[in-house]
Amino acid sequence: MPTVWDLVVKAAANHPDRVLFSDERGRTLTTTDLRDRAEEVAAGLGVAAGQVVSWQLPTCLEAVVLLVALARAGAVQNPIIPILRDGDVKVICEDAGTDLMVVPVRWRGFDHGAMARRLGDERGFSVVTVDLEADPGGGLRLPGGDPSGLAPPPTDDDVCRWVYFSSGTTARPKGVRHTDRSVIASSNGVTDGLRMTDGDVYPIAWPIAHIGGIAMINAALRGGGRLVMFETFDPADIGERMARVEPTLLGSAVPFFRAYLDAQRRHGPGPLFPRLRAFVAGGAPTPAEIIRELDEAFGTRGIVNSWGLTEFPIATYPELDDPPEKLATTVGRPVTGVEVRVVDGELRVKGPQCFAGYTDPALDREAFDEDGWLRTGDLGAVDQAGYVTVTGRLKDVIIRNAENISALEVEDLLLRHPDIADAAVIGLPDARTGERVCAVVVAAEGREVTLEAIGRHLVAQGATRQKIPEQLEVVDAIPRNAMGKIVKAALRSSLLDRP
Repeated sequence: MPTVWDLVVKAAANHPDRVLFSDERGRTLTTTDLRDRAEEVAAGLGVAAGQVVSWQLPTCLEAVVLLVALARAGAVQNPIIPILRDGDVKVICEDAGTDLMVVPVRWRGFDHGAMARRLGDERGFSVVTVDLEADPGGGLRLPGGDPSGLAPPPTDDDVCRWVYFSSGTTARPKGVRHTDRSVIASSNGVTDGLRMTDGDVYPIAWPIAHIGGIAMINAALRGGGRLVMFETFDPADIGERMARVEPTLLGSAVPFFRAYLDAQRRHGPGPLFPRLRAFVAGGAPTPAEIIRELDEAFGTRGIVNSWGLTEFPIATYPELDDPPEKLATTVGRPVTGVEVRVVDGELRVKGPQCFAGYTDPALDREAFDEDGWLRTGDLGAVDQAGYVTVTGRLKDVIIRNAENISALEVEDLLLRHPDIADAAVIGLPDARTGERVCAVVVAAEGREVTLEAIGRHLVAQGATRQKIPEQLEVVDAIPRNAMGKIVKAALRSSLLDRP
């Protein structure tokens, strides 16, 4: 099996002038540029094979080149989502065993450099800062050096050189160890399902430090297409900004899709994205109502909605020519080499992209069943044709009067209400019923939402009475992590801690 660096070298040899990456500033990287710049950065950093490098950069060309440079050096790299702060980053660096940390001097008003130096002084690691506020011109804001003195690149694909941390829906991030073999396998679904070509343009504003980042980078190296890096996501203008690069693919979760819909309404009757051929999603379920709105506004036919987790990235992936009802209601079929089975309602998986264990080995035993299948914690089903449906989380089932209620199902129904822009459903302790159903909603602009109105709506949608919320909370925004997942722990805490 090849390493990630092997993919870079092969792409540069076979397609030396192919533009793989670009950004809003007009900078571009061909496969040759990527190979050469990565070697220069590896030399500039002076990192030895096996050293642990934590990095916290936004979605920019510097992040892509740094990632590849560390793969060239044979370092153990630990990408960290940029929104995380001292508490989480300290835990991550402790668990990963960081030797060097690479961060922006400042980004979006936060002093990452000061945070990294504080933690470095405490933990004994070095810090390299990147001035992302400086004008890069046509170059890169990364250290460089003479690559002639570099040690040979790694050749083994089964050594754990990637450490990702769970994306923040749990109280403490869990370190997930991957190999070159597993992160390359994570791109199988993208290459087989999307079939990206040199004419494809996919703008990315979600964190490239997420496990999906390396999957998309490997997919581009293996297949083609251009990934456009967007450092910031602002729903007020992201649609118009992305329209300027003429995307053929757009993703990736509810906040993004809402922003595209709003941008199309502002644009008027003509298509804002005339070259668009598909919406892609991953990281969080896409409600049926959002899919319907996208289909109506953009003439698409469902969403290419993948499913996976940090421990097992992109386990399933639809194909563009799948039946519309499968695109709308499932997360596709298992990708090459992956098996999925259902045990007591839980989806369990085996396959080449499975992680190699946690940074805390004590967590490994509970992650797998006695037959070696990874417990995903997701509830779902597999139909006779092999399509997988995700119906909720094991920990996201509300038990009310001894009856199980899927929070995801109620959320999907709530989002069909014209007065609701966003919704989350959680269970709260109740002395009478064990748990009560609480709906947390964002009202559409100029609209009002009442408990009685959503009750009538849910009954009209066919919901049984035990699923009707007993409590309603109207908020300005639903808390979500960087990949669009609702942070329900934060929601519960905020409501339970309320006087």
